[in-house]
Amino acid sequence: MRLSIILIFLAFGVAAMVILPSGKDELIYGVSLVNPPRAISEDDMGSVKRINAEWVAVIPYGFSRKGQPNVSFDHNGQWWGERKDGSCKLIQYAKSHNLKVMLKPHVWVMGEGWTGDFDLSTEDEWRKWEKDFSKYIMNYAKVADSLSVELLCIGTEYRTPAKERPEYWRGLIKEIREVYSGKITYASNWDNYENISWWNAVDYIGIDAYFPLVEGDHPSIAAIEEGWKPVKDKLSSFSSQWSKPILFTEYGFQSANGAAGKHWELNKSPEYVNEQLQADAYEATYRALMQERWFAGGFLWKWHFTSRNDRWKGTEWTPQNKKAEEVIARWYGKK
Repeated sequence: MRLSIILIFLAFGVAAMVILPSGKDELIYGVSLVNPPRAISEDDMGSVKRINAEWVAVIPYGFSRKGQPNVSFDHNGQWWGERKDGSCKLIQYAKSHNLKVMLKPHVWVMGEGWTGDFDLSTEDEWRKWEKDFSKYIMNYAKVADSLSVELLCIGTEYRTPAKERPEYWRGLIKEIREVYSGKITYASNWDNYENISWWNAVDYIGIDAYFPLVEGDHPSIAAIEEGWKPVKDKLSSFSSQWSKPILFTEYGFQSANGAAGKHWELNKSPEYVNEQLQADAYEATYRALMQERWFAGGFLWKWHFTSRNDRWKGTEWTPQNKKAEEVIARWYGKK
């Protein structure tokens, strides 16, 4: 992504620069792909063009267990799209459709799910985890370089190691840059990005941006847009503090009552389906963010290749075949 200097000022006789994205024509219009359990065709990848996406996030999963330091990946028990061979094919298919790629290795914690709660007890365990995690990330850093992937995300939503072990991450990033020539980011959780002290080592401040904006079963577009204001103020200040653009490594809304608030508290029963709120939340978000100079764009969550129309029409995150799809296509089509 091209960057432009938008502010040059003198301090103590030395020129200092704040570097931020130059404009919306450089935004990342992205979508996160759901890994197919079985191989898909090259033509299937073209479905993301329906929403005018220009980027896709390919997510090869690794696995840990709660309280254990091991990280395993690329084994036969995984879905096709989660393994190295499937991920490489997805990248190649994306390139054939002139789509840019963020490769986003993501660890799933067995017995817990979310990496945010992952923790270990001893220094020996952490060193073992670092060794395994580095092997996992370096494997895909080499894949990313060999397939000319534009952006590599080096981790997702870890709280404890991201905050408590900064030198590990700085060392990992240095090692990655020796084998990979593209841009680098890290996907912090929306309530944890301020706890990371090594943002100057990456190219984008990455945030999985599921900010609770406004409560209520179906707030208006105006109310949701208003809910972004305090969030935007903090993000703008944070971007200036680090002289880095902010990328939403994930963002989105479920098609359910209350989806603009605390998504983890939503009732997903069929009677709570609300496609219009999902569409309105996307509309309000784009109105709020698209002109912000610190905003680098993002990857909406998420896009399926397999036919699961029963779930797509429920409260699931995907905008496919829902009212939100038209909203996204219209905004992603504004170049």
